[in-house]
Amino acid sequence: MNRKDEESLRVRAVPNPPPLPVALTRSRQESTFVARKSAVRKYCCAPTATKNTWDCLFDEGYRADVSINTDSGGILYAHASILGVNSPVFKSMLSLKESRARGRSGHQSSISISGVPPEAVQVFIRFLYSSRYEEEKMKEHGLSLLVLSHAYAVVHLKRECEWQLEQRLNVENVVDIFQLALLCDAPRLSLLCHRFMLKNFKPVSATEGWKAMKQSHPVLEKQMLKSVIDEDIREKERSRKNNERKIYVQLYEAMEALVHICKDGCRTIGPHDKVLKEDQEPCHYAACKGLESLIRHFAGCKLRVPGGCIHCKRMWQILELHSRLCANLDVCRVPLCRNFKQKRRKQNKKDEMKWRILVRKIVRSKSISGAPFFSFEST
Repeated sequence: MNRKDEESLRVRAVPNPPPLPVALTRSRQESTFVARKSAVRKYCCAPTATKNTWDCLFDEGYRADVSINTDSGGILYAHASILGVNSPVFKSMLSLKESRARGRSGHQSSISISGVPPEAVQVFIRFLYSSRYEEEKMKEHGLSLLVLSHAYAVVHLKRECEWQLEQRLNVENVVDIFQLALLCDAPRLSLLCHRFMLKNFKPVSATEGWKAMKQSHPVLEKQMLKSVIDEDIREKERSRKNNERKIYVQLYEAMEALVHICKDGCRTIGPHDKVLKEDQEPCHYAACKGLESLIRHFAGCKLRVPGGCIHCKRMWQILELHSRLCANLDVCRVPLCRNFKQKRRKQNKKDEMKWRILVRKIVRSKSISGAPFFSFEST
């Protein structure tokens, strides 16, 4: 038996792996389901019955060992273990109170949460039990829940509040949400608010929220006004560059159309040795029509010397620009191409630099370096 036969027998002797357990397969399917659900911003990490049990534990306060005092004299009862597991802030607070109360029998810890509506505190504590909330409660107390989740370091609730507030940004509430996002260290939310205010500055600056910010945080208002001015400058610069690029693209298309007319001919104009067909297909060069009329004027104008006719001067510039882009001087059919190449040697450095900059920008705007008719190396 040779070596290949021995190796094949060894491979065949290795048994197939056993199938995955049913429980493990289910758990993987469930985890996939949970991952898909999480993309829809829903907390589905436990069955509904389990969450109902946790809600019931909070509602009934069975064997609760912590009382939470809210504004207007409200009291909520909770369990220290639940609060401590979900919030490191609660954990340190309760640990400190427990260490002080050692030796006292029947002592119950007490915590005060003030500055927010009592109903918001109830929604907050309920979320610590079952990771659930009602949509209406989130709409009503979203800002308060963001403050509570930040103050007590409940990260998953804070992220949910940020996402919910992002979906509800409008002209009336964006200033309040922006200030709160800065205080609660929510960079994404503050960035979205900042962009929203820049895009809708006029209506936003007329709201009561903006007026309140102007009185309470004048420095923040000045920063926003500076951002608006900077954004306006950037927008004008972008517009200028776009318009500039359009001009370079038009010049490039004019160069293509010029080569097309002088080499192949177009409709009623072309080289003298080219027979033009009357039933020729429509030209696909956009600049061809305007360039055709310019060439006809150039051919019949009496003042076509440089500095005379404006239209002729433009034609001279187009011909010189072509000569600086032309990559096939020996076979080029464009008039005066070689003459302009020779003329460049007599130009001063300042004019030469201007032409080089123009050619470089045209090349970059259309990425035509290495094209069949034009090349940056020719400059």
